[in-house]
Amino acid sequence: MFVKIFGFILFAIGPWLILKTEWFVQNFGRNSWAEEHLSTSGGTRFFYKLLGLIMVFIGLTMMFDLFGGIVFWALGPLLPK
Repeated sequence: MFVKIFGFILFAIGPWLILKTEWFVQNFGRNSWAEEHLSTSGGTRFFYKLLGLIMVFIGLTMMFDLFGGIVFWALGPLLPK
């Protein structure tokens, strides 16, 4: 039950992070790693938008109990048998 609630929280915060990116940049400042490596126009803004999309994806997979299957699928070859 906790996982579904946490997934819903992530799913709710993700779009807010995407839509209010400028507010986050003004209040939390720029990210030097993002400015250096994501050198599109506004690397920090792009970083916050990507983070929001990842949060939406992880939140949805947690809400619908798909997170464990995706993790085992992605990391299965690295785990010992």
